[in-house]
Amino acid sequence: MTTAEIWQLVVDSFWKLLLPGLQMTVPLTVIAFFFAMIIAVVVAMIQYANIPVLKQIARFYIWVIRGTPLLVQLYVVFFGLPSVGVKISGFHAAVLVFSINEGAYCAETMRAALESVSSGQLEAGYCVGMNYLQIMWHIVLPQAFRTAFPPLFNSLIGMVKDTSLASNITVAEMFFAAQRIAGRTYQFMAMYLEVAVIYLIFSTVLTWVQRIGEKRLNAYGGNRG
Repeated sequence: MTTAEIWQLVVDSFWKLLLPGLQMTVPLTVIAFFFAMIIAVVVAMIQYANIPVLKQIARFYIWVIRGTPLLVQLYVVFFGLPSVGVKISGFHAAVLVFSINEGAYCAETMRAALESVSSGQLEAGYCVGMNYLQIMWHIVLPQAFRTAFPPLFNSLIGMVKDTSLASNITVAEMFFAAQRIAGRTYQFMAMYLEVAVIYLIFSTVLTWVQRIGEKRLNAYGGNRG
């Protein structure tokens, strides 16, 4: 192809790459991160409560997930489970794996944030008649989330990029679309650079949102102070 033809291919392919991003990459990221946060909060609270047996189970989960590659986890669920009679679609497999994987990392972030809250806050809650769950919900977790917001948002941005691995289990997200166009046109450099730029756009938008969120949280904390 001539340079002009390559540029025309890039222009024509932009929406063909962006559309799977909006229809598959974004929903996959949002759904998986939602469940990851639920897992993270539960696992972090178990460790924070220091219940011996449950804490060991939580630590084992974190150890296994953080110690094995995300791609291997995707393969185990999508290609491995059918061998034992459990069939799952590519999208649902990706949601499951990304949720469990990200949940382990975010759990450590939340645990550190919970431990940064003064123990005196717990005692003050008990003094006014609150039970443990009320103290966690109304006092400890709001402060912990404010502390954990930047690293958690960094994890979300990282997940957007990690969704490209879902193409390995037939999920038709952006990178999958780029691979198909590149395989048909043999313009691998152009297509992979273009999809990289689209991932960069998504990450940049999220970075702006993160900055706005941090400013509002800082202003809220300052007003409360």
